[in-house]
Amino acid sequence: MKYVTETTVRFCETDAAGHVNNTSYFIYLEEARGKFFQHILKDHQTFGQFIIASTQCDFLSQAYFNQELEIFTWISSIGTKSFRFNHSIQAKETGDIIAKAEAAIVHFNYEEQRSEAIAAEIREVLEEQLVTN
Repeated sequence: MKYVTETTVRFCETDAAGHVNNTSYFIYLEEARGKFFQHILKDHQTFGQFIIASTQCDFLSQAYFNQELEIFTWISSIGTKSFRFNHSIQAKETGDIIAKAEAAIVHFNYEEQRSEAIAAEIREVLEEQLVTN
């Protein structure tokens, strides 16, 4: 399932060139992942067991102040200890793709300071959200 988060670009998210600053996209992605977790996991403490191992974003076109954006978020693969989010940021009005991104998320044990296998009950919930095409 692709989960959609909407946002309107605030002035503070733009830069001297007049478009959304590249760092702002990572804030949009973080918010989208958080809302995705809140939507699929009943226990909000559970998503605190995940950390982001890597993220990247390809900027395909520009976004501007007061523009409405849709951030599509989905799980594209699941491993033993980690899974991968994919994102597409689109202009709500036109559907034009502004950016594509992905993030590797690791199940993490804070007490032992190491990654660990995703618990079966969490894996089941994640697998229900898997989009493979």
